[in-house]
Amino acid sequence: MSRTDRLFRLLQALRNLPAPVTAARLAEETGVSERTIYRDIETLRGVGAIIDGTAGFGYVLTEDAALPPLSFSNEEIEALVLGLREVAQIGDPELAEAATTALTKLKARLPEGQGHRLKHAVLSAKRFAEIPAPTVDVPALRRACWDEREVEFAYCDAKGAQTRRRIKPLGITFMDRSNCLLAYCLLRHDFRAFRLDRMMDLQVTDQSFRPHRVPLLRDAKLHFATH
Repeated sequence: MSRTDRLFRLLQALRNLPAPVTAARLAEETGVSERTIYRDIETLRGVGAIIDGTAGFGYVLTEDAALPPLSFSNEEIEALVLGLREVAQIGDPELAEAATTALTKLKARLPEGQGHRLKHAVLSAKRFAEIPAPTVDVPALRRACWDEREVEFAYCDAKGAQTRRRIKPLGITFMDRSNCLLAYCLLRHDFRAFRLDRMMDLQVTDQSFRPHRVPLLRDAKLHFATH
């Protein structure tokens, strides 16, 4: 197998296998050694592919410079419109504006026929229950997730009890009519979901937990699926 063919097969495996995918699983899928996988991951990163993760924790392909511009099926266009309109409904103000802007940019880059279908998509999203406004800087919280930096904040739970938390932020999700931060709590030594409208006095620290976000996310999904 040529090196080019090997790299192409590795990219295909990263696209198709459930993320994060370990080097051992990639080696099994592509028929090479784990040592070769490590080298090829660095090669792909060197030519522009953004691959999160590291040896022992698993890899996630987040941006693939090798993929050409894509056209979309009618159903894919409807799904994109529905998803972005939903974000505009439930996201914090900056994210909601970004969803609207993304729709405009997407329409401008599509072929004329598909751009027309996107503009006149038949699916939409509307929520009548008001979502509580966040009481922290959500863009700063998102950056802390991406940068894998621990954060501190004051938190008031549903019973009114107040605590000071230091956590490893993993992601933000919509749960039960509110936006929540999924995190590993260093006070409780377990995974927790914190409502953004009950958080105050957010402070992003210099303490990094890289490269543990990917494996922590995997464990968090198992935790919340069973609790």
